[in-house]
Order: sequence, then C-alpha cells, then structure tokens
Amino acid sequence: MDPTDDGTEINVSSGNESGSIAMPPLLLGTYTPKIDAKGRVALPSKLRGQLGSGMVMARGQERCVYLLPQAEFRRIAMRIQRTSMGNKAARDYLRVFLSGAVDQEPDKQGRILVPPMLRDYAGLADDIVVIGVGTRAEIWNRASWESYLSDKEQGYSDIADDVLPAVDF
Repeated sequence: MDPTDDGTEINVSSGNESGSIAMPPLLLGTYTPKIDAKGRVALPSKLRGQLGSGMVMARGQERCVYLLPQAEFRRIAMRIQRTSMGNKAARDYLRVFLSGAVDQEPDKQGRILVPPMLRDYAGLADDIVVIGVGTRAEIWNRASWESYLSDKEQGYSDIADDVLPAVDF
C-alpha cells in the first residue's frame, strides 16, 4: 500500500499488472445529446464506458449538473467530510452537494434520468451540452455553456500561468 496526498492508502497492484495504480477515467470532449420530455439523456458511449455502470449526479458550480463515477464522488465527499465539523463553509457545501446527489445507472439504451430537481437547478431543457472535465462530466444548458465559454475564452491564455504548474516541454 502507498499513501495518497490526503493520507489514505491505495493498493498499487491491480489486475494482472503487478505494481500498477488504477487511474481514474479521463473524461474529455463536448457532446450535444438531446434530453427528452421525461428528462432522459442518452450519454455518448465513450463517456458512458468511462463513467461505469453506476454513477452519481450532483449539483455543480455555475448551475451545471456534475456526473461522476461513484468512486470519484465518494472521494470528494470523504475529503469534504474530513473538514466539515469545524468548518462552516465545508458543512454548508456538503449539505448542498449531498442533498442534491442521486445515484444513476444507464438503462438498456444508455440513457440516464436527470431528476426534475437537477434539471431545474441547471435550467436544462431541450438543448443541452455534456462536457468532459477530467474526472467528471458536466451537463449544461446549451445557451449557458456557450455564454460561459465565450466569457472564459477571453482570459484563457491569461490565467494559464496561474493555473498550470511550470512545465518544461
């Protein structure tokens, strides 16, 4: 077992590859599936395969819906819970985050149901966008996503130095 950055331990052997660490999925890209009248979304097969059969939907920042593999959702919730007792902001965040979270499994057609509470929260109607954001996917109202992206693209190169560590290429 090796320690992670938060002090938990991970098993470094998985499957047939002794000594390897199972990497979390790397969700990438932008997709424009439709959401039907019942709130069902057919996830792109590539994202569905990376998210796994069980996933969790939760309120995201900027009025989107997070879609996380169960292991990633549990990791985030556990990290927040470690600080929540003495930190009011963490308690508040945890309450909102967990109270809006729901387990999901795709049906036989690969669709997931976005509950009315989360559709209302994110303003999801007919026109949506699903984006890969590393260890999670996000479901956005298409107009909100386009507005957000347009606003953030202006400063994209300006913030790179603050966000990215110094990397020698």
